Amino acid sequence: MINKTDNQNEVYVDLPSVIPRPERIVWRGGFFRITPETALLADERSQLATRALNEALYPSLGFSLATDIFPGRPFISISTNPDEPGLGDEGYRLEVSPEKITLLASNPAGAFYGVQTLLQLLPAAVFSSTPVFEHEWKVPCAEVEDHPRFAWRGLMLDTARHFFTVEEVKRFIDLMVLHKFNHFHWHLVDDQGWRLEIRRYPKLTEIGAWRDESPLRVEMQGTEGDGIPYGGYYTQAEVREIVRYADERFVTILPEIEMPGHASAAIAAYPWLGNEDIPEFHPKVASSWGAKLYTFSPKDETFEFLENVLAEVMELFPSRRIHIGGDEASKVQWKQSPAAQKIMEQNGIGDEEHLQSWFLRRIETYLQTHGRSMIGWDEIQEGGLSPASAMMVWRNTKWAKVALEAGNDVVMSPVSHCYFDHHQGTVETEPETLGAYLPLEKVYDLDPIVEVTPDARGNVLGVQGNLWTEAISDIKYLDYMAYPRACALAEVAWSSADLRDWEDFNRRLHLHTARLDLKGVAYRPLSPCPPWK
Repeated sequence: MINKTDNQNEVYVDLPSVIPRPERIVWRGGFFRITPETALLADERSQLATRALNEALYPSLGFSLATDIFPGRPFISISTNPDEPGLGDEGYRLEVSPEKITLLASNPAGAFYGVQTLLQLLPAAVFSSTPVFEHEWKVPCAEVEDHPRFAWRGLMLDTARHFFTVEEVKRFIDLMVLHKFNHFHWHLVDDQGWRLEIRRYPKLTEIGAWRDESPLRVEMQGTEGDGIPYGGYYTQAEVREIVRYADERFVTILPEIEMPGHASAAIAAYPWLGNEDIPEFHPKVASSWGAKLYTFSPKDETFEFLENVLAEVMELFPSRRIHIGGDEASKVQWKQSPAAQKIMEQNGIGDEEHLQSWFLRRIETYLQTHGRSMIGWDEIQEGGLSPASAMMVWRNTKWAKVALEAGNDVVMSPVSHCYFDHHQGTVETEPETLGAYLPLEKVYDLDPIVEVTPDARGNVLGVQGNLWTEAISDIKYLDYMAYPRACALAEVAWSSADLRDWEDFNRRLHLHTARLDLKGVAYRPLSPCPPWK
């Protein structure tokens, strides 16, 4: 509990909880009150931030802010000045006095993030979807100066194992925005389903988007199925709608098209993509969890297919980086395939690990010729990693050391701290999952650069939490697994390391849940975290 008496004889009880914690916040005396008389002013470069504030306020306030100003009228001003020093691309400065609120940024993204903080300075009821007429909308006077620690603040959603609708994906992005995440990693294809319409290859969604059934049990190798066909996919029109929605909220969508492994769904649609010359070649969309043996054949026809697919992906997604997976690719079929072995011999490739590197370098070259760059999971450095590629570290932070020493950019996403499909309590008390124990406090304890040499820290782009959905079949369970752990990761990604304090975060989080309640988030209820170290 925080109490502070201001010079207007008003008392602060539980000062607003801001998550992630700003770089600097100083509380002043008094309040700014938002009423129907309040004006909202903004320059041209701040229009997205202004719209975000209007759209957030109207449902709960029940009125729109005025757009004209006259002497004595209280107002909120949002401006973006590229010459403003010290704020960076995503920083902002927010000042609240009894007469006015001023929000200043050097870039539109910073103004947008300042709006998210302003919303959290208001009573939690501002997140209500219906008018709260009896409420007084007071913002405590304060000075805030803020900017993120990392440029990459991401969450990954796997829609290949379980499908989520367009509206559910938008809702996922909305919750990201509230917590200042800015990268949505969209896992669109895997052994268990191909979810993206590709015009040139319609069978990818006619066949590859549908599996015969799903496992009744979540354990990795469970074979008993439910007997219910399952599938779905996103049309290109729907993808464009989601990309536009994200872009207006300063969220970059990173599409992932898995290769050379996790390819069962694609090969089921077009068997010639696979290693057809091996024994027991019977590709189908996988109906059980886990990585399967089916990998793309390293022949020219496969590369033509993948380049055509990536051409359509690049039409849909403007992100500079394209994620190509590269993880858990079995080498069994390449070892068995005379065609693959011949390709290795013709190209002087000594083993299958280097064949994967050769495979991915061809894809990387194609992306580079189209102005894009490649990013993949940390297995992409097995057999050698091109210095132009970025890497997501998931297995162990030791892989980051290898890549950083080679000059590669990395995103930290270690399974030890960032896999939100893992359970949050004892196995007996939690829903079924595939993973180990990952409590909230351990997520908050992550330091993405603790083992990184000072010279290499500039190559750590940021952090990302991952939601693999073998066990997550609906939006309520997705909420439960993502939150409040995503709140903790948001602070890891945004706030300075020397500002992070578990007890302070835990206090703010208990207040923050009122916002999540009003937004209908089915988060895991807070409880004392048992020791994990």
